[in-house]
Amino acid sequence: MSGEAMLTHAAGIVAERRKAYGHPSGSMEILARRWSITLGHPVTPAQAVMCLIDLKLTRLSHDPRHDDSIRDLAGYAAVLHEVTR
Repeated sequence: MSGEAMLTHAAGIVAERRKAYGHPSGSMEILARRWSITLGHPVTPAQAVMCLIDLKLTRLSHDPRHDDSIRDLAGYAAVLHEVTR
């Protein structure tokens, strides 16, 4: 699969998640509030997304060819863009 096709596929996944769960900013806001309680200090929605990106990067360090993690990383990059706008 080409890089362009992978990004198109990742965009489709983001669109499916939006239909299922609503705009990602809402989900990331809720996640940030939950993590703020868990960690005992404020977490922003952008920080929550960056932590999810870190998770995917960690998994990719184990297997850099894992397609699902690569697509998820692209999707989370799109979510970060939306959350910070």
